[in-house]
Amino acid sequence: MAPIAEPTFRESVDLMFNRAVALMDLPPGLEEKIRVCNATYTVRFGVRLRGHMHTFTGYRSVHSEHMEPVKGGIRYAGSVNQDEVEALAALMTYKCALVEAPFGGSKGGLCINPWEYEEHELEQITRRFAYELAKRDLIHPSQNVPAPDMGTGEREMAWIADQYRRMNTTDINANACVTGKPPHAGGIAGRVEATGRGVQFALREFFRHPQDVAQTGMTGKLEGKRVIVQGLGNVGYHAAKFLQEEDGSVVVGVIERDGALVDTNGLDVEAVRAWITKHGGVSGYPGATYVEDGVKVLEEDCDILLPAALEGVINLQNADRIKAPLIIEAANGPITAGADDILRKKGVVIIPDLYANAGGVTVSYFEWVKNLSHIRFGRMQRRQEEARHQLIVDELERLDRHLGDAWSIKPDFKEKYLRGADELELVRSGLDDTMRIAYQTMSEVWNSRDDVEDLRTAAYIVGIERVARSYRAKGL
Repeated sequence: MAPIAEPTFRESVDLMFNRAVALMDLPPGLEEKIRVCNATYTVRFGVRLRGHMHTFTGYRSVHSEHMEPVKGGIRYAGSVNQDEVEALAALMTYKCALVEAPFGGSKGGLCINPWEYEEHELEQITRRFAYELAKRDLIHPSQNVPAPDMGTGEREMAWIADQYRRMNTTDINANACVTGKPPHAGGIAGRVEATGRGVQFALREFFRHPQDVAQTGMTGKLEGKRVIVQGLGNVGYHAAKFLQEEDGSVVVGVIERDGALVDTNGLDVEAVRAWITKHGGVSGYPGATYVEDGVKVLEEDCDILLPAALEGVINLQNADRIKAPLIIEAANGPITAGADDILRKKGVVIIPDLYANAGGVTVSYFEWVKNLSHIRFGRMQRRQEEARHQLIVDELERLDRHLGDAWSIKPDFKEKYLRGADELELVRSGLDDTMRIAYQTMSEVWNSRDDVEDLRTAAYIVGIERVARSYRAKGL
């Protein structure tokens, strides 16, 4: 018997969209308008490297302009193609709508393996790619705002921002042309950790809903829950680190490109990360069981499975063997549409990528606002907050002296209470608030409608309905 064909990432996104709109009352014309990708620009450009001309292919896809600017990362990978970029752009549209970030959806990609090039070569390539996009307004503070994605980071975003400024010397808002920049170059505190922090906040909010947790067969909070992380890059590392250090979760497995590490007593995430940074993989790491066929560890017993790397790692070939009762999609599209069907029938609860990894775009939104306002968060109000708090502390200290041993202030209370919120604390607060409200909206749809079987469908319904309302407001 021939094997069942696995849907592509693009097909998976379309299938999930179809499942949601089948439960909605949208006019067919509006449904199609939301579904289709508005435009994709393909650029092929040459860069002279090592004495030879090299030609590179890049993409920038705009899925929906129901709100502008459009927003979405730029990824560097040898596998980048038009279908993938368009699918990711569609996800960005629904993701921004779900977390109420006022952007349309976009995505970019360059077909390149960044590990094959020296830093100065990558800078040349990145600047030329940015030039090709910016001269067509596919990088612009009010039209199209990229961000980091797989294979890119603060460094690349700083190069892109500088290239845009060189081309637009009188644009006072030039810094807002891209987000994910280094803090010293117009970035914002907390952006690097944002997606991983968002995963943590998503899980915290899930565990605040006992009726949702009950669907997994688990009880209690995050403390003591066994976690397997696939991909210890920026997102997986920060999510695992925060869950381990702040919530008391136990990271029992880490899967990387060259294999996996397993330890039922818990791995030291910081130590594993340091080993990977030094040695390029997990092989040889002392004090844990090494599994050469790392993907098999996805099937190990755990409470929470956290795929944080590539698309399609959970598919028709392994979905039946997944034991985790709860999966949170820290990566984009780690579960194919076919695997999603299998897992839902097994009763596995999936916190979907549409919501789970929205921390990145949420903090990117904060950075964009900061760049447009030309002032860091907290600068105006921090000391005023401290002065107001000082009044209360002074009064409490007066009572403390008056009442003596009958009542006293804890030694660390004054220091904690007096400290006004800085930019990082405000960013984390805004991200926490965003993730909480978005989850509550999803959960309400999931629990109030008999025809909505899972959180993914609920997330798509919420996102698509908000996009539809935007289009209706425009008269479409």
